[in-house]
Amino acid sequence: MAYEPRFKVSAHLLGTVEEIAALREKIIAATVQVPWIPGLQKEARIKIAHSSTAIEGNPLTVEEVRLLEEGHALPAATGRSRREVLNYFAGLRFIEKHRQEGRVRVEDVLKLHAVISTGAMDPGSAGRFRNTRVRVGGYHPPPPGDVPGLMTDLMNWWNKQAPKWSAVLSSAILHYQFEAIHPFADGNGRTGRTLALWELYRRGFDTHHIFSVDEFYWENRPRYYEMLEAVREQDGDLSDWLEYSADGIRLTLQRVWDRVRRLEVLATRPKLTLRPRQERLLQLLRERGALAPREIWDGLGVSKQGAMDLLRPLLEAGVVKKTGTKKSGKYTLA
Repeated sequence: MAYEPRFKVSAHLLGTVEEIAALREKIIAATVQVPWIPGLQKEARIKIAHSSTAIEGNPLTVEEVRLLEEGHALPAATGRSRREVLNYFAGLRFIEKHRQEGRVRVEDVLKLHAVISTGAMDPGSAGRFRNTRVRVGGYHPPPPGDVPGLMTDLMNWWNKQAPKWSAVLSSAILHYQFEAIHPFADGNGRTGRTLALWELYRRGFDTHHIFSVDEFYWENRPRYYEMLEAVREQDGDLSDWLEYSADGIRLTLQRVWDRVRRLEVLATRPKLTLRPRQERLLQLLRERGALAPREIWDGLGVSKQGAMDLLRPLLEAGVVKKTGTKKSGKYTLA
């Protein structure tokens, strides 16, 4: 039987989708041929990889994920925690590479799962549908014999019916139904969220790959699971799940837009071209409000002199200011 999602488009959902469209257009208009796009892309990759793996229990911090992305060994981390994050980066590269393909096959999902799971789950299970029954909390996903057919139905819907709807809705529908099928023995959450992102990429929604919706799910992980469970409690009605997912995308785009506007302001400062670590320093100051010199060295992984080399142009341009005494002073955004 063909897959057919059930939901109602409420006034709230419609309004949120319209807000998303307006935010997206403003972001696209502001991100044409600007030098800081690579920084936004890198930040999004790091946040996505951290958030999606952290939801599943990975203990690495954002800064540790950043170090892995930059090629550092991170010897203090366990082999599995490193592998999960590195695999997720590989999964993001996989969907970026295949984002323009006209049709996604079941085999493509198996390949994606293999990329995400190899070395991070039981040998022989990566890239293969499960052959045993599983339980997720109080939920019992379909028996293994039904999984291939259900996945074929979902792929058919994705390729034929999903384009009729806003990518905001189709990505959320794909996300939920994949999790409901739970086709693999492990790695379903990471794979499902990657598929949702793949849909946004395929539809040209996140043109520059600078959105990190998974961060929204991670910030209130219990709520994320509650909303997935609520669909089952409502006999498969996706209405509330779509509103929740749309709210997450709207919040994500608002954060990106706020950051783009700050970067635009910085770009107007004379003779100031931000280096990647300066961009990171500004983000740390936005997140924490004020930083002592030692906190800057540790946060950026640089020496005292290296930190001053990053700070000096920002101080001269009036972007950052120092408050307090020479010994106990802190740096803040101007």
